Amino acid sequence: MPITRFRSALLLLALVANPAAVRAADGVVVIGHASIKRLDAPTLARIYTGRVIEVDGISVTAINANAGSDVRTRFLQMFLQQDEDKYTAYWTVRRYIGKGASPREISKSSDVIRFVTSTPGAIGYIEASDLQPGLNILLR
Repeated sequence: MPITRFRSALLLLALVANPAAVRAADGVVVIGHASIKRLDAPTLARIYTGRVIEVDGISVTAINANAGSDVRTRFLQMFLQQDEDKYTAYWTVRRYIGKGASPREISKSSDVIRFVTSTPGAIGYIEASDLQPGLNILLR
């Protein structure tokens, strides 16, 4: 029992000393306009790689966080199993061969929330700690 308490105390100390660790523990939440129903991970990956542009008859507009941001890095790892370099290279090739452009980037969670809630078919992702009541959560 004392070892468990000791480990818990160390974990708590690490989280307090490193706010980024707290954010990483919270995770990333995918939100969408009220017109979009819950998504599964494969469909989300196809949306963010430009392979799906419509869900249930609704045209989808995906929004990314800024390249290199912590939330984008975790989103790419969690939902696309990619890193920033691989994702950027993928979209560079798609743009070059005329298959579209990567999703628009928005830097602040509050702007993502505003865009997603006011734009039919929009989806984006935010830190779980930035969730607000009434948001349409598509995937955690």
